[in-house]
Amino acid sequence: MESQVIFNFKAKRVLVTGGTQGIGLGLANAFYKAGADVVITGTRDKASDYDTDLSAFSYIPVNLAKALERVTLADQVGDIDILINNAGVSNSTGGEFEMDGFRLTLEVDLVAPADLAFRFSKSLTQRRGAIVNIGSAACFLAIRSSPAYTAAKAGLLGLTRALADKWAPKGIRVNLVAPGYVNTQLVGPLHDNEEFSKSLISTLPIPRWGEPEDIAPTVLFLASDSASYITGQSILVDGGLVLR
Repeated sequence: MESQVIFNFKAKRVLVTGGTQGIGLGLANAFYKAGADVVITGTRDKASDYDTDLSAFSYIPVNLAKALERVTLADQVGDIDILINNAGVSNSTGGEFEMDGFRLTLEVDLVAPADLAFRFSKSLTQRRGAIVNIGSAACFLAIRSSPAYTAAKAGLLGLTRALADKWAPKGIRVNLVAPGYVNTQLVGPLHDNEEFSKSLISTLPIPRWGEPEDIAPTVLFLASDSASYITGQSILVDGGLVLR
């Protein structure tokens, strides 16, 4: 599914965390096709360690759960125009009900986006840049098997609004896109579960799974000059999931 909306990000430098697969890779590709210089992060040592061709991007390995590695990442990336806080983890098999798993999820899904926003705020101010946080329908709905993920995404929504209010005078816009169920590796077992997938689709007003390409146009719009009067907002791209 190709977006028919044309954006121009020539001469713009974009950082997409977790840009090696799923939604993040879809965003990295969309920004690259729109002319941006795209930097992505991943957890493996080299871009060539992934099955996907990532040669169009600058690749930096980082464990976002570790504060010192986030410092190094900011130093390596340098100035940017757009920050896409996409990387995230979830452990719905019970690990989030133990404090180690709970803390890890919050560190990656909430603390790391805040840390990167703070670290890049100087260059984003200088370039009158934008931050788009990738949230989740869990910003608005409880996922009972993932209390840490639910808490982190709800917190990311609050962080988005607070930073948008604080940094608007600096020229930084901060918004959030909240995907619903998107066919990625993160939710692969659910997508492949015929019973779950059939039940999900039956409840969606738009009766299908989302794809990473469904998320990109909204993110690119919020990062673009076309959204210059929009900040502190959250947009659900969920096929109508939260309506029911």
